[in-house]
Amino acid sequence: MVEKFKLKKGDEVIVLTGKDKGKTGKIVKMLPKQMKAIVSEINRVKKNQKPDNNQPGGIIDKEMPIHISNLSFFDRDQNKGIKVGFKINNNKKVRINKSSGKEI
Repeated sequence: MVEKFKLKKGDEVIVLTGKDKGKTGKIVKMLPKQMKAIVSEINRVKKNQKPDNNQPGGIIDKEMPIHISNLSFFDRDQNKGIKVGFKINNNKKVRINKSSGKEI
């Protein structure tokens, strides 16, 4: 079963653990079945690419998926990772910052 996440494509996140701990980036793609996300400029690896009809071969830099549990929503005002909650406002479900109560 595919779970729903509090993070979405386009959100700015901060990495909590791993080699890129403390770095921030935007979510490029969500992979809900694997519970992972691809974040720009985070978890980059070198990959050997075979030549193809459209592209030459060689060593390329590629962003690999990172587990959702290692990411947290980044709040520019507080300059740190925050927890995200939900609130029903005028019959619409909106995401809020749990610590300050502000709408995201």
